[in-house]
Amino acid sequence: MNLFINLLALFVAILWFALIYWTRADAKRRLDDPLLVFCATLVSLIPFIGTLVYMIVRPPEFLEDVRERELEMQAAEARIASLSYHACPYCHEEVEKDFLLCPNCQSRLREPCPHCRRPLDMTWGVCPYCESHVAGATPPRRQREGLAREAP
Repeated sequence: MNLFINLLALFVAILWFALIYWTRADAKRRLDDPLLVFCATLVSLIPFIGTLVYMIVRPPEFLEDVRERELEMQAAEARIASLSYHACPYCHEEVEKDFLLCPNCQSRLREPCPHCRRPLDMTWGVCPYCESHVAGATPPRRQREGLAREAP
């Protein structure tokens, strides 16, 4: 019987130290303030109840998940801003994507399609809306390497 009680006490002591270690490791992953990590570890020294209290008051998310979510939000905001914001290449004022002229500097931004009158990029050779060929289209500035090698 004495052996059973000693083994039970040893098991409880090992479980208590494991809970202290787990609380410290979990607090380091959830809290960025070293003082709060120390306080969480200190509270877990109270056998079993300290770890239970920590589990109730701990932050619900890991720091890594919070940072990842913030980065995703910043990337999504940047994508939205890049989709909704168009600037004049000459005066850098904000313009709508379907403007033909910049209202600030009156520079030509796009040409209208001769058939459907929708705004076209200056480099397009065909209208993507009505499939008509555009006569005065300028070639793109950068050519692919394969096309540049084939030219005589």
